[in-house]
Amino acid sequence: MSGKPKLHYFNGRGRMEPIRWLLAAAGVEFEESYLEKKEDLTKLQKDGSLLFQQVPMVEMDGMKLVQTRAIANYISTKYNLYGKDMKERALIDMYVEGMFDLNELLITYAFLPADKKEQHFANMIDKAENRYFPVFEKVLKGHGKDFLVGNQLSRADVQLLEIILMAEEYKPDILAKFPLLQSFKARISNIPTIKKFLQPGSQRKPLIREEEVPNVLKIFY
Repeated sequence: MSGKPKLHYFNGRGRMEPIRWLLAAAGVEFEESYLEKKEDLTKLQKDGSLLFQQVPMVEMDGMKLVQTRAIANYISTKYNLYGKDMKERALIDMYVEGMFDLNELLITYAFLPADKKEQHFANMIDKAENRYFPVFEKVLKGHGKDFLVGNQLSRADVQLLEIILMAEEYKPDILAKFPLLQSFKARISNIPTIKKFLQPGSQRKPLIREEEVPNVLKIFY
């Protein structure tokens, strides 16, 4: 298959959003095929498109790629967002794995039953403010450069900005104690491809609304 990458997922963030961010940051145009009902997922499962019967799935370069991290690794390698050598890549991997842990807390919140939300919210904000964001503030201070790793944009920068913006939706002043992350956010947001992705009308997905959750759950369960 040639042409634009084609993303298969529901019309929302979930585990596909980091993929959208990486493609956008790389300046790559992509198409999306949305799962709207359970039958759409079943069709992909039955025709052999999904290696482990799960989405996200991205069609690109003649492959049907699954597993979020594997897809992100491929895109990052292809579009030079993965550092200049093995040591930089190891740092990027460490930082990104931490980001995935925080991302999981952020994206699961909307799908929790009402009686679990308050505790999850408190844990999510606590982890962001006291475990994850202090690490990246320290990294930026110690590194002394505009980017988390090396001296060029990497997937770590892209994915950290994504997570900062998500966390701010839940607590707008969450970066109050992190001046270097505030500067980082402004700097990375101003990179032309990312700035374009942050404009209204882009393929960036909004925070899921409570009334949309049941329809998404019906696709998967």
